[in-house]
Amino acid sequence: MSDEDGYTGSATLVVDGTEIAADLDLRGYFQPIDGYYHWYGRVAANPKLAEAVGGRKKACEVRVGEHTAEGELSDPDPWGRYRLTGTSTPPFSVPKSLAEVEEATA
Repeated sequence: MSDEDGYTGSATLVVDGTEIAADLDLRGYFQPIDGYYHWYGRVAANPKLAEAVGGRKKACEVRVGEHTAEGELSDPDPWGRYRLTGTSTPPFSVPKSLAEVEEATA
C-alpha cells in the first residue's frame, strides 16, 4: 500500500475564465503537521495552456468529472509540462474512511 493517492487522466483547467482540456498526472498526501491534504503533479505539454499561462504562475480551477479544486500552475519544465499544486480537497477521489482504503487495496 502506498502513502500517496493520485490521478492520471483527462481534466479541464479553467485559466482566466478559459476552459482548456488537459491531461494530468497528480499525486497527493495528507500532511499531519499542518492538517492539510497536499496535491501536486504535472500537466502534459499543451500549446493552448502555454499560451494562456505564458510561463508565469497562474491560479486555475481543476475539474475532473464531478471533482473540482483550486490550484496553481507554475514553472514549466524543459518539455513544456506545467507544475500544478493545490492544498485541501483535491480534484480526484481520495478514500475518506478505513473501509474505502481497504476496498481500494482489495
